[in-house]
Amino acid sequence: MHLQDAWEGQQSWFNSTVGQYLQVNEQALYDRAVFDLFGFNALQMGESRMDLLRNSRIPNCYKAAESHDSFFEEGALKNSLRCHDDFLPFAEMSLDLLLLPHRLEFSERPHQTLREAARVMMPEGHLLISGFNPISAWGATSKLKKSLSKQNKYPWNGNFIGLARMKDWLALLGFEVLSVEICCHVPPFEQAAWQKRFAFMDKISQRYCAMLGGVYFIVAKKRVVGMTPIKPNWKKTPIKSSLIVTKPKSSPSQSTTLKLKPSKLKVSKNI
Repeated sequence: MHLQDAWEGQQSWFNSTVGQYLQVNEQALYDRAVFDLFGFNALQMGESRMDLLRNSRIPNCYKAAESHDSFFEEGALKNSLRCHDDFLPFAEMSLDLLLLPHRLEFSERPHQTLREAARVMMPEGHLLISGFNPISAWGATSKLKKSLSKQNKYPWNGNFIGLARMKDWLALLGFEVLSVEICCHVPPFEQAAWQKRFAFMDKISQRYCAMLGGVYFIVAKKRVVGMTPIKPNWKKTPIKSSLIVTKPKSSPSQSTTLKLKPSKLKVSKNI
């Protein structure tokens, strides 16, 4: 029943003005990122109402959620499964791409969720994470709502994780952060009129104070420990050959002049 209530509250928020604003911005980020990533198997964990793998060219794409009811809205359960993000039902090194949209701040054990992501991913596989930025107007709204009401709803009841801390966690598990993007610079207004009035902040904040956006988007790659590419040392002196090259003997040419001594001719007189 707890999962059912959480899912209904999440769906209600996504249908709101601020929820629609979040979906538009995040969908654009995921569409650009997954287009150039290749492999055989991809998984989207959570946010089932958003098709974040729709632009992917990976043949086998799956969706997973904790609640089975989250798939009924789409009307099809193809390539969908119910599981927890901290214990994924996949073998080691079986996924080439894993998406965690707002899973870590709502996971009961975010460290275990990341460890599971590292376990199931192939070497050189990609991990895409979107999370709420605590140092933003969205983070301030979450703190304010938590202080005013104990029965807080999605998404303000989550434990927002800072970008610097997220990078540290990824580095400890062998992930290399390839890129970071920030979106949703407009404060989370519930009224559509206020949302339109402050729409200019997306352009201004992106240019001058990008790190204060409401959502960060990380693209990371799983690196294999112990595999270090060897680069040639071009500064090293060349190896000397042990073969001795001899100068070929030159043959006389037309330019060679021969010095001949004049010979004495004997003339006999026969009369």
